[in-house]
Amino acid sequence: MNDPLLTVDAISLGFHNGGSFAHILDGANLEMNRGEIMGLVGESGCGKTTLASAILGVLPRSALEIKSGAITFDGVDMVDPACHAQQESIRGRRVTFIPQDPFTSLNPVFTIGQQIEDLMKWKSPRRPLGQSRWPSLLHPYPRARRKIDREKILEMLSLVQLPRPDQLLKKYPHEVSGGQRQRLMIAMALLPEPDLIIADEPTTALDVTIQAQILGLLRGLATDRGVAVMLTTHDLGSAYEICDRITVMYAGQDVEVAPVDEFFNRPSHPYTSKLLASRPEGNGGMMGIPGELPSFYAPPSGCRFQTRCDRATEACQMRPPSNLASPNHIVRCFHPLESTTPATEIPAAVLKESRG
Repeated sequence: MNDPLLTVDAISLGFHNGGSFAHILDGANLEMNRGEIMGLVGESGCGKTTLASAILGVLPRSALEIKSGAITFDGVDMVDPACHAQQESIRGRRVTFIPQDPFTSLNPVFTIGQQIEDLMKWKSPRRPLGQSRWPSLLHPYPRARRKIDREKILEMLSLVQLPRPDQLLKKYPHEVSGGQRQRLMIAMALLPEPDLIIADEPTTALDVTIQAQILGLLRGLATDRGVAVMLTTHDLGSAYEICDRITVMYAGQDVEVAPVDEFFNRPSHPYTSKLLASRPEGNGGMMGIPGELPSFYAPPSGCRFQTRCDRATEACQMRPPSNLASPNHIVRCFHPLESTTPATEIPAAVLKESRG
């Protein structure tokens, strides 16, 4: 099998706040393959966006402390400062981002065309990798590449269902609707022709018709071009529509990784089961999860869900190991809902396959 495109290996990090330290991610793990769509789900505050930001390397460095673990993209260490040059060639080009709130990501004093052109000036797939900034400052934007890039911009804006793209480029962000701004951000994420797109609730501002088109576009990119997509979402319906696998997070820990059908039909972690049960029913009823998320300043040791779990025992004060509920279904729990096999008892070749 090919090596994963992205590996997050037991990453633990947090932020200093005065004299306190917030333990946001606690040994979080994630693996993604080329062409795979991974759904990252969990209630608000579970660490989805922090994990995505850590992969992108956009967390505030002044207060950040990475305690342990590693993030590797296609063999490049995305945490080690010694790999800064390689990281810069990856961010915004091989790995791109679709934000949840597009309005805060667009500069209100520049036209849409100026902002997209500036993106393509530095991140166009036609700009040679490893090219230093200094020669480009002397020759800011070669005319031939600029012409091709503009054609690609117009083509991409049409692809995401934006009308009259040539006129749209002359407008300012406040002159277009929220849905159009979101589609602009999706187009900008696609223009560098990335290997991985991190999409943070990318369809929040869209109506259901455009939402279906955008999800279909992301699915097509994964199928036809081998682009990997990490979809952080609260919308389990969207996750069901396009995801291959689901990673469930709770309070900074990964608790379950499952193929999408097994996630919905045979959840193994107690939290996953309660999360699915909290979806609104057709009759308007829904079931909440008792209790609250633990404090990140003083989190419980071991499994962080133990304070809300009706199956918790003294053993849960230690971090549960990875177990296999099926060959492709990993769960971190001492008391799963179904029988599991400890990952340490699975042959290495089978375990590697279960992660792919």
